[in-house]
Amino acid sequence: MTAFIHENFMLNNETAVQLYHSYAKNMPIYDYHCHLSPKDIAENRKFNNITELWLEGDHYKWRAMRAHGISEKYITGDADPKAKFEAWAKTVPYTLGNALYHWTHIELKNYFGIEELLNEDTWEDIWNRCNELLQQDDYAVREIIKRSNVKVIGTTDEPTDDLQYHAQIAELPDFPVKVLPSFRPDKGLEINKATFIPFVETLEKVANKSLATYEEYIAALLDRVQYFHEKGCRISDHGLSEVPFAEFDENELDGIYQAGRKGQAVSLEDENKFKTAILIALAKAYTERDWAMQIHFGAIRNNNTKMFKRLGPDAGFDSISDQGEVAAPLNALLDALEIRDSLPRTIIYNLNPVSNELIGTTIQNFQTNEEGIAGRIQFGSGWWFNDTKPGMIRQLTALADQGILSHFVGMLTDSRSFISYSRHEYFRRILCNLIGTWVEAGEIPNDPALLQRLVENICYNNAKNYFAVDVD
Repeated sequence: MTAFIHENFMLNNETAVQLYHSYAKNMPIYDYHCHLSPKDIAENRKFNNITELWLEGDHYKWRAMRAHGISEKYITGDADPKAKFEAWAKTVPYTLGNALYHWTHIELKNYFGIEELLNEDTWEDIWNRCNELLQQDDYAVREIIKRSNVKVIGTTDEPTDDLQYHAQIAELPDFPVKVLPSFRPDKGLEINKATFIPFVETLEKVANKSLATYEEYIAALLDRVQYFHEKGCRISDHGLSEVPFAEFDENELDGIYQAGRKGQAVSLEDENKFKTAILIALAKAYTERDWAMQIHFGAIRNNNTKMFKRLGPDAGFDSISDQGEVAAPLNALLDALEIRDSLPRTIIYNLNPVSNELIGTTIQNFQTNEEGIAGRIQFGSGWWFNDTKPGMIRQLTALADQGILSHFVGMLTDSRSFISYSRHEYFRRILCNLIGTWVEAGEIPNDPALLQRLVENICYNNAKNYFAVDVD
């Protein structure tokens, strides 16, 4: 009987098989956006068991387990790791049709050589086999990364981080992977959230001075941009619930900042003025340093108040937002940056697929540049709830339909798991199958050189050329 995850998994035509095995399969990975722990990489963490590796912090799995009726004790609670794994294993057979079912079995095969299906009958044997392998030195974090053929990792970091672990990693003599910080200043923009005042207070400690005015505050943020740059950062990231834009007068900003410092509610208009001003200032700094800027938008977060109070953020209670207006503020924001010659290379990720064509057409408005950068403004890969087969196909086809797919910088993991690099394989299989389908339908030519360039560029080469990072 053929294993579920076999060599031609998800490759449904001969052209797809050829494209994947000849071109995509062995391309390196450029993971320019993830949530891996630099501390774990620096210390070369070894996991005590598969639960630590697989379920720790994975809110994708947590959501599925809750939907299956699993008690929170076995998800984020104090249950024994083995009992948590059993609970997950008993959930897996019910995830058919969800990408989790595919990811689970791809990861078991790729990293543990296990081809059996995970379920209520096989879980204990798989638990024992995985844990036995995890005790070996070649299952420490850095070995897993090297085995995954990763060349670059972009972590996600607070502006106030000291980046000590990145410095330690850079000095490792036997670890050739570049692990670079990414500048994520979300808390510094969200003036109406409870995290704003603590962020400013932490930034004051890092800057070693009072940030009594908006001018001092933005100067401190820009100082952190420079600090990150000196530590190798070449990418920023902005997670926005909605795309902000409002015209502002420089003289208004200090009053808005002062209100936020005092914990006073700021009007939506003033909040958008504040966010717009900061994004413009930061984008100018990114442009000057040849960084790329990422904008993720469209999530509505922490919707379950009871569970947010119990578990905090990033626990699996976020979903897709239906932001009423996207096109006008997004185009206005990009235009404001372009007018100021401050629009860096930018990747826009959209969580609500309803806006895919909107993003596809918007990025084309701002591709002009004198530096000859192909795909200067990018429609980012299927993100979060869209890094599934349907979500990836929707994003790929919308980009191809409205822009130039050939310049797409490809997949990222956006994950906290060190074995989630299998998502790149998943993406590549879907990509090759889509292209193969087009070829066999006669919609694009069956030209080997043309197809090789298309596949290899999207899998790795475009990202390598897009970001200002030297890669061997």
